[in-house]
Amino acid sequence: MAAPPRIIDPRRVPVAGVDSHLPAVPAERLAPAALRARFAAGDAFEPEHPGDGRPFEGRTPAAAAVLVPLVQREAGLTVLLTRRTEHLRDHAGQISFPGGRSEPEDDGPAATALREAHEEVGLAAEHVEIVGALPAYTTVTHFVVTPVIALVRPPFELRLDPFEVAEAFEVPMAHLMNPAHHRRHRFEFEGGHRHFLSMPWQAARPDGAPREYFIWGATAAMLRNLYRFLAR
Repeated sequence: MAAPPRIIDPRRVPVAGVDSHLPAVPAERLAPAALRARFAAGDAFEPEHPGDGRPFEGRTPAAAAVLVPLVQREAGLTVLLTRRTEHLRDHAGQISFPGGRSEPEDDGPAATALREAHEEVGLAAEHVEIVGALPAYTTVTHFVVTPVIALVRPPFELRLDPFEVAEAFEVPMAHLMNPAHHRRHRFEFEGGHRHFLSMPWQAARPDGAPREYFIWGATAAMLRNLYRFLAR
């Protein structure tokens, strides 16, 4: 069976449902101490979304890692995300975590995630506390991605790589850990269908005009897996 066609504009794919019937992660579980304890417990966890589906043909699996940076703001944790530049071969223009392909010199997924975060957005390791990781997620482009969860201590200064990163922004973790903001999409194509999640976030531009960040695909799926891990 061939892989499904690429989704060019996910905003145009119909919404099949919204998961507002599921409970939000309680605020006390989103505190840094609670997150440290949850990951330290080492419970076995089967992710709801292990991957995008059948990868594109002709691609060799490649190990990768992303950093899921949880910034410790006074009002609560936020998730640091990036918007990729439009010219990249894979996932151009999409919202993503800092991360990328593992290199031979990397000492495991955490090292990959820290190196990539420093290269992409200039986040220094001295501000980062790794608290755990989620099971690997396989993308349709055949990257086997380990999400590395980390607490980030302000103040810090970002320096974006203009080749890969168009902008960086933060979304309140409480927003992303509330399934009332999780939308399920169904994409029909000849011979089959594909599902994906989206978690749109609206923020103001510097001029005050609203701007929607359309978080979807692998990034939304990994956030949903984090939700499931913290909600149980």
